[in-house]
Amino acid sequence: MQQKNKYIRIQEFLKQNKFPDFRMNQIKNAVFKGRINYFNEITVLPKSLRKLLMNEFGDSILNIAALKVQHSEQVTKVLFEISGDEKIETVNMKYKAGWESFCISSQCGCHFGCTFCATGDIGLKRSLTSDEMTDQILYFHLKGHSIDSISFMGMGEALANIQVFDALHVLTNPELFALSPRRLSISTIGIIPGIKKITQDYPQVNLTFSLHSPFNEQRSKLMPINERFPLLEVMDTLDEHIRVTSRKVYIAYIMLPGVNDSIDHANEVVRLLRSRYKRGNLFHVNIIRYNPTVSSPMRFEEVNEKQVVNFYKKLKSAGINVTVRSQFGIDIDAACGQLYGNYQKNKNR
Repeated sequence: MQQKNKYIRIQEFLKQNKFPDFRMNQIKNAVFKGRINYFNEITVLPKSLRKLLMNEFGDSILNIAALKVQHSEQVTKVLFEISGDEKIETVNMKYKAGWESFCISSQCGCHFGCTFCATGDIGLKRSLTSDEMTDQILYFHLKGHSIDSISFMGMGEALANIQVFDALHVLTNPELFALSPRRLSISTIGIIPGIKKITQDYPQVNLTFSLHSPFNEQRSKLMPINERFPLLEVMDTLDEHIRVTSRKVYIAYIMLPGVNDSIDHANEVVRLLRSRYKRGNLFHVNIIRYNPTVSSPMRFEEVNEKQVVNFYKKLKSAGINVTVRSQFGIDIDAACGQLYGNYQKNKNR
């Protein structure tokens, strides 16, 4: 069942208590323009209203609390505590050009069991509410960060959580975060109903599909979801998304040494994409090096750079749009689920 976000609840609370409509605008301006965190510090509101808000919603506009923060040169990773004594992770990446990107979680853990993923090793604790997702961004906004782009690529499968769509609504609402949908990205392992909903309701939001093997049988071993939503059916759904939206779709491909990094795999990726709508010209492959520090169900060796280069060249020479992604934050365990796992281990010692 979908839960109302806090901004709707505050508005309803004000109405029930017979406060004029402009009070909600004052609260929104204080939070999103003044970057004020605490209700008691919104001094344009009468003291009596501030007290009522604190009694009803707590002292802070934030419903999550930072438990642990790790920094490296370009990356900040935060472990947040959420209700029920659970934890989630958010990553902030600062690019040399000056813009800031955020990778947020949509679930605490994940139950899809991809063999190379630290989050899958945790299992699914629960899906996040819309507030818990958008509060990950609000935390950084209140600290003065510039919110340039957001990816739902943290813990969990975004399209397995219906609350993601309310979070998108909050993030794009001109009276709240006021972000362009083109600054938002949803990553999915191939949840077809969710992809169709993105096509229909949020056509300008960027879509990333986690491929990781072009061979159906191998993909099922690496990613059990492939049994439920087979690769070619997902590709057909992505084709339809491209036809309707005229928007590029990104393909995430984690290079697993000795598993999916061969020239045969590269050739099959080319064949798979070239057979699609407009000969695959609106697909863009992001090659991601496997992070060898990941605690996941299966362990893999360190990436062979020669294999990465050969794979890239094979796709590039075939006319496929392809990029090798920069590695951020290996020194702070930036792969999703790692900070959570390390914290739990230390707590249980």
